[in-house]
Amino acid sequence: MSKSNQELFLESIGYRFSDISLFENALTHSSYANDKGLEYTKNNERLEFLGDAVLELVSSRFIYDAHPNMVEGEMTTLRASLVCEQSLAEAARQIGLDKHLILGHGEEKTGGRNRDSIQSDAFEALIGAIYLDGGYDEAEKFIKKYILTDIDNKRLYYDSKSKLQEIVQSYFHNSTNIEYKVIDESGPAHEKVFTIGLIIQGKEITKATGHTKKKAEQEAAYQALLVLKDKDLLSLL
Repeated sequence: MSKSNQELFLESIGYRFSDISLFENALTHSSYANDKGLEYTKNNERLEFLGDAVLELVSSRFIYDAHPNMVEGEMTTLRASLVCEQSLAEAARQIGLDKHLILGHGEEKTGGRNRDSIQSDAFEALIGAIYLDGGYDEAEKFIKKYILTDIDNKRLYYDSKSKLQEIVQSYFHNSTNIEYKVIDESGPAHEKVFTIGLIIQGKEITKATGHTKKKAEQEAAYQALLVLKDKDLLSLL
């Protein structure tokens, strides 16, 4: 007998549920529960609440152990970069969680399956489900495998606009501003895609796309920081 998509997915993430209803609950968005007239406990919001708390504890302990001399403020910033919406949504895409989300008709029609907020919430709900089903150790293993990785790049991405501004000001020692210019808008109203050009001293350094202007700007700043790892800013102007 061939395995179901659900079984293949659980094999791929390395966790087998004793209570499969917890897994299904974690994937069920409130829009589906509302469409079907299900009781509130059948959507994933309570599991998301629990998963968020487990994620915060695991990531806090990880940072505490890995950086024995880091001050509290830096620890807080690092944790925020690791567990931000973008980081969780990327982890959800990495494991293919979006393909298994259970959405209402309206949410499906308006592109909810690709929305960062829905994917990140479902990922936290999955953490909560694993915690209830298998305990803290299993949840910790899952979080370390899919969230507490590639830390330098996640840290850089989280505050890339501010970091880039600091670098630019260190070159020019004045109030030189970075300009984020909308180059293009495409797609239907409910799923717009923005292309943003990042301009310094009148020259475009990078450009990036995103479903919001803010995300496109963040991505453009991140790409600029990656360029500046290898090149001097003045050589680009």
